[in-house]
Amino acid sequence: MRAEGQAHIDRIEAALALVRRSLDWERALRRLDELNARVEDPKLWDNPKEAEAVMRERRRLEASVSAVHQITAEMADAVEFVELGEAEGDDDTVAEGLSSLAALAERADADKVQALLSGEADANDAYLEVHAGAGGTESQDWAEMLQRMYTRWADRHGYKVELVDYHAGEAAGIKSCTLLIKGENAYGYAKTESGVHRLVRISPYDSSARRHTSFSSVWVYPVIDDNISIEVNPADLKIDTYRASGAGGQHVNTTDSAVRITHVPSGIIVASQQDRSQHKNREIAMNMLKARLYEAELARREAAASGEYQAKTEIGWGHQIRSYVLQPYQLVKDLRTGQTSTAPDDVLDGALDPFMAAALAQRVTGDKVAVEDVD
Repeated sequence: MRAEGQAHIDRIEAALALVRRSLDWERALRRLDELNARVEDPKLWDNPKEAEAVMRERRRLEASVSAVHQITAEMADAVEFVELGEAEGDDDTVAEGLSSLAALAERADADKVQALLSGEADANDAYLEVHAGAGGTESQDWAEMLQRMYTRWADRHGYKVELVDYHAGEAAGIKSCTLLIKGENAYGYAKTESGVHRLVRISPYDSSARRHTSFSSVWVYPVIDDNISIEVNPADLKIDTYRASGAGGQHVNTTDSAVRITHVPSGIIVASQQDRSQHKNREIAMNMLKARLYEAELARREAAASGEYQAKTEIGWGHQIRSYVLQPYQLVKDLRTGQTSTAPDDVLDGALDPFMAAALAQRVTGDKVAVEDVD
């Protein structure tokens, strides 16, 4: 086997190994057998919600298992094709086989990312909050750039984005915003973005053209569906109403339609000014609060399984997960994976995609990456 072909084989086998590891392969096969047996039971459909959940889990698990079997079989066929061509001295046959292996490697990488999204809430829609850190206008401008970046990323992937809450900065940018991203696996893809993001650039707001470092925090949590029940004690809530900010009409900016809810025991604060109705905004804010509480519980479960836990509220501004450098080199560095990428002209329009798969893979494998400063 030529070196090129062996490289494709190694890449495919590494991707499939990661998929099997993320699925817990033996357990996944047993679970699929159980789900197939349940689907054949006519009594399952007596409870439509339970049946829908079973069918959804079965489809996702069956797709992942089938993909592994299919790629393994096609890789064996391609390898046999290449070896046959080499034995007969047929370069065209060898080239065709190598081309098939290259295509399979690309497919295996894509399936690897899909398989990594196997968490309890990965398939759900997601809320994404952006908050400007200390630094005034510079940090607020950075927060708005992050908002644009995530909105463009969602648009490119066919997700629908709704602006739930928005607080504009004094001179430029935003103080905070909340986006609702709707689509398959929205939370699974976006959840690795939770953390502090740093920007290093020559500030356009500094007349001396000095380099500034700005920080913004991002928090991602899943939208809960009807199958997830979260009980909240009304006595634990502090509810405030205020006038919506930003562009609006005669009704929006003259009534206290926006709602802010504080969950006193946990200190979680959520707000909504998406709708003209205060009642509707209260409902949206309650759903966001329940989603935040659910996300915190998911984090505790994952931490208990891995033996490591640090609440997001305990993570300070010094723990950046991603650092961006604009001018003069236009580099983007992901501090979780150690990867550095040359950015396009509009760095924020394509900064996410090079790092998503690597971040997801690191979350599953648990590989430790040295955090370096990009300055």
